[in-house]
Amino acid sequence: MDFKTLKSFQTIAKYGSFALAAEELNYAQSTVTMQIQKLESELGVLLLDRGKKCSLTDAGKLFLEQSSFIIERLEQLQTNMMDMHNGEVGTIRIGVTEPTASYRFPRLLKKFTSQYPKIRVALEISGTPVLLASLSKGDLDLAICSSPNVGSELFFQPLFHEKFVVLLPEDHPLAQYDVIRPEQLNGQTLLVTSENCPYRKKLEMTLRETGNIAVETMEIGSMTAMKPYVQEGFGIALVPELAFDWLPPGVTIRQMKETSIDMLMGLVYKGSSFKSNSASAKLLNFLKEELIDL
Repeated sequence: MDFKTLKSFQTIAKYGSFALAAEELNYAQSTVTMQIQKLESELGVLLLDRGKKCSLTDAGKLFLEQSSFIIERLEQLQTNMMDMHNGEVGTIRIGVTEPTASYRFPRLLKKFTSQYPKIRVALEISGTPVLLASLSKGDLDLAICSSPNVGSELFFQPLFHEKFVVLLPEDHPLAQYDVIRPEQLNGQTLLVTSENCPYRKKLEMTLRETGNIAVETMEIGSMTAMKPYVQEGFGIALVPELAFDWLPPGVTIRQMKETSIDMLMGLVYKGSSFKSNSASAKLLNFLKEELIDL
């Protein structure tokens, strides 16, 4: 007993005809006849009364009733397997850094899941070093973050630059300038993220390249926590412009002039783990189209 035989029996019951069932299923009539004969032999009962129009025996009615559920489940299983093969179903594990996780990704995720409602997305929000480690271990399928180190096994697809601005108190001496030059940061107290954060490393590199600018630093663990510390006058901070759709009272932002502090962001993934028709590849291609050259 197999799925094709069950489907043939169901179709014969529907039309009352071996010929019509064979035509719908695109089988030779002899194939359908042999399927039903074999099925009746296996069950040891007669399922169909043959005549000008076939009719179900009592055993046939019982078998149709109880096999319909099996056929329905098998058809659904076939559909699910085909969807998985085509990348239309599955679970994707993606890591995203801030501020993209809070300000860009919700809209993108809604659009993607509207297109692919059978694909589930599990989201991890963390810094680049944590996400890269998770990718290397296979705990994530892809990530939106800054570039891994040269020589990494991970692939990096550049997409956009995260633009940084200076966050400072309104009464700060530098607030009188519309645009701040890097050398004006000399002698200032700069609020920074943790030592292994790519944003901080990029900032320190930029300050060195500009002329080894000397600043006092105060480490703040989170980029999103900078606002209240700037508001209370602990220092100034270079932060992603995207994260500041609103500002607390007494705080303002200024542009930086002629600096390479803007951070290149992109998609990171293991190339060997991607199949062109997988759910992860669909999300990868979707994000490339949506985020490139922001």
